[in-house]
Amino acid sequence: MDLNGKVAIVTGVSKGIGLATAQLLLLRGAVVAGWGRRRPAELQHERFSFFECDVRDEVQVQEAFTNTQRELGQQVHVLVNNAGLGLAGPVDGFDSQQWHRMFDTNVHGLFYCTKAVLPQMKRQQLGHIVNISSIAGLNGIENMAGYCATKYAVRGFSHSLFKEVRPDGIKVTCLYPGSTQTNFFDDIPGTTAHEHMMQPADIAGCIVYALETPFNFHVVDVEMRPLQPKGR
Repeated sequence: MDLNGKVAIVTGVSKGIGLATAQLLLLRGAVVAGWGRRRPAELQHERFSFFECDVRDEVQVQEAFTNTQRELGQQVHVLVNNAGLGLAGPVDGFDSQQWHRMFDTNVHGLFYCTKAVLPQMKRQQLGHIVNISSIAGLNGIENMAGYCATKYAVRGFSHSLFKEVRPDGIKVTCLYPGSTQTNFFDDIPGTTAHEHMMQPADIAGCIVYALETPFNFHVVDVEMRPLQPKGR
């Protein structure tokens, strides 16, 4: 897809991978609708519009989509489901509210956003949905059972959706990033983000690569890891 002039929605746009993706999409000429709970102060661009939205709330998602179409036009070509969080802890000591918070954000929020954009993408017979899973969606991790469960769910959702909407000209790509230097690790005891991890811009570059492939070329799954996570 030629991204010039195309409308792209990016969730969780305030920082990390979401912010880097929005910035790169703008460089490629896209019109970006950033959905999030906080406006990114460092992102000021004539083709960037911010829409306050907590993806856990389906009413807010619908309102954000309505406002996006009202301000940017009916057509929506790209959805990057990036909003998410991870919390650590043993299963028998895990707070149930925190468990639900992860599922409400990482799984239910992704469903609400996807459900909102699909009718328009089907009318267009063109669209691309990118879901950010994680290496934790491919491998179990001690004390991260809840987070892994949400990211395994993203994987299953993505694979099923891809088969459902491919006849409508809609692509679905699922990404599985390994350790990336973001605020994600602020809530993970014993782990600190550092320069040897991948950078948000690295993930953004992979997203844009998948988006810019020819119509009949579909990148379904991408697993990414830092080459030397502990440095030389």
